[in-house]
Amino acid sequence: MSNLTAWERMELVHHKNRPTVNDYIPAMFTRFMEFHGDRLFGDDAAIIGGIGYLSDTPVTVLAQVKGRNLDENRKTNFAMPHPEGYRKAMRLAKQAEKFHRPVICLVDTPGAYCGIEAEERGQGEAIARSLYEFMTLRTPVISIILGEGGSGGALAMAVCDELAMLENALYSVISPRGAASILWKDSSKERDACEILKITAEDLMRFKVCDKIIKEPEGGAHNSPEQTADSIYEYLVDAVSRLRKTEIDTLLERRYAKFRKIGMFIE
Repeated sequence: MSNLTAWERMELVHHKNRPTVNDYIPAMFTRFMEFHGDRLFGDDAAIIGGIGYLSDTPVTVLAQVKGRNLDENRKTNFAMPHPEGYRKAMRLAKQAEKFHRPVICLVDTPGAYCGIEAEERGQGEAIARSLYEFMTLRTPVISIILGEGGSGGALAMAVCDELAMLENALYSVISPRGAASILWKDSSKERDACEILKITAEDLMRFKVCDKIIKEPEGGAHNSPEQTADSIYEYLVDAVSRLRKTEIDTLLERRYAKFRKIGMFIE
């Protein structure tokens, strides 16, 4: 595995040419059809949801969308979902449960949008409801952190049977900048916070939060998006095959136990 620091990995996941779900979805899924709207308020471009085929297996894909340029980022709100995005994801996850399709979540967000309008439409409730629904969803769920996994905005789509991370991806309870602002009242100490938060894939494997690290090409995913997509695809095919063979009640028991074991404390 790479010897890069957390801050160096942060710079890699912010690289302007790092692949996004708009690169991965066409490379990994065939006959993908996108669905729109939460049936309550509207659609949210920060989350793509739809049905496609992983090899010959029909799956539901839920993905947080980062843009490559300013126009794309404006359209997707810089990958910060509104509550209608999470409600759209839940709607499609429940549909997947009904038709026994595995759910694949591709996570890449600095965090859920915290603007006034999002709070007015129930951002906190939408995230909490997502945690609740995914914990009891009666179909296999696999989540992959592609770049940033920021706070509850990421966790809302990362309650799963298996959590994988790309080698240089980061997964944190709060963004390093947010942590620096709280701990030191100084956002310029973002780099220090990045190192002490323990948010790399190796850290998360050690804490038993992450189940699999997917290797990236030398220098980062942007150096060979095709190779990165192939690595993710191989993992997904294996994981879906394994999880579909497991009795659903056993799957739910393991999912619950997985999250109950997370954390370290001293009495």
